[in-house]
Amino acid sequence: MSLNTFGHLFRVTTWGESHGPAIGCTVDGCPPGVALTEADIQPWLDRRKPGQNKYTTQRKEPDEVRILSGVYEGRTTGTPIQLMIENTDQRSKDYGDIAQSFRPGHADISYHQKYGIRDPRGGGRSSARETASRVAAGGVARAALKALVPGLTITGYMVQMGVMGIDRSRFDAAQIDQNPFWVPDAQAAVEWAAYLDDLRLSHNSVGAIIEVVADGVPPGLGAPIYGKLDSDLASAMMSINAVKGVEIGEGMASAALTGVENADEIRMGPNGPEYLSNHAGGILGGISTGQQVVCRFAVKPTSSILTPRRTITRGGDETDLITKGRHDPCVGIRAVPVGEAMMACVILDHLLLDRGQTGGIRGQIG
Repeated sequence: MSLNTFGHLFRVTTWGESHGPAIGCTVDGCPPGVALTEADIQPWLDRRKPGQNKYTTQRKEPDEVRILSGVYEGRTTGTPIQLMIENTDQRSKDYGDIAQSFRPGHADISYHQKYGIRDPRGGGRSSARETASRVAAGGVARAALKALVPGLTITGYMVQMGVMGIDRSRFDAAQIDQNPFWVPDAQAAVEWAAYLDDLRLSHNSVGAIIEVVADGVPPGLGAPIYGKLDSDLASAMMSINAVKGVEIGEGMASAALTGVENADEIRMGPNGPEYLSNHAGGILGGISTGQQVVCRFAVKPTSSILTPRRTITRGGDETDLITKGRHDPCVGIRAVPVGEAMMACVILDHLLLDRGQTGGIRGQIG
């Protein structure tokens, strides 16, 4: 299987299957001299790991990361960084019934049609377990960004679960880490809990929308045509398991705006240009403006549910299938730290590309 690598200069290759002995990634292109230990990466994995509450899969994985190469005495060497996370709580027997049948909504049938062979134990490479490797790589990217752009922050949160959305007038960033849904709205967290409980108990699942915001991104990252910052962000987010839609700034809603409403007007401030709005999501012509970079992505409902669904077997026979195992009733919950990681990787990649092309030189205004 090819195409397991993303990035231009900061390149990440993920490897491993959900029910194999381990998963991990190789990170190439990280600048040398960046302070990095397992302790810098582990907190991000802890935010994503399964089994933390009743609203996520009850698979119990410590997700402890090991650095196998690329770091010496707590500093990156500029050589490939190899990261490994052992799988310790596989239950492959849960998937015995699906070895010969295709789970509706899963990649089982498309993998079989393409490769003629697949690993049926938990989905193999198509499992969301693969995203732990991305979060580990994102931890490396955050460490490098901390050294190169100290004021840059990346924050993800859920803005919608099924038909339930947040009230932005109640937006409170302090609430994001205070509830199991990463939602910046204390009242919404209570309502969503009841909503998801009903779905979970009825053997159903639901989708979600996650918003990821990067603050402190310097202007000038990206390129006008084939190296757009927003196109690489869209590609990175769309590559996350179960993501079916991505938008930057106003995104699809911009189609309903007029030109007068959509244009982000500019004034000159004491420290440079100041924008009066951010419909563009911090990116114009594929290049960052210095505003917040705002990206949202939609995650489909978990396809693994205990409600029977109609399908076919490898032999072409029709059957009904219940997908057993331990699955998230809303996989979007654990997608929040994954989205943050992909944002970190893309921004660092473009920062390194910009340094190589322009050396950080900027056009002067005022």
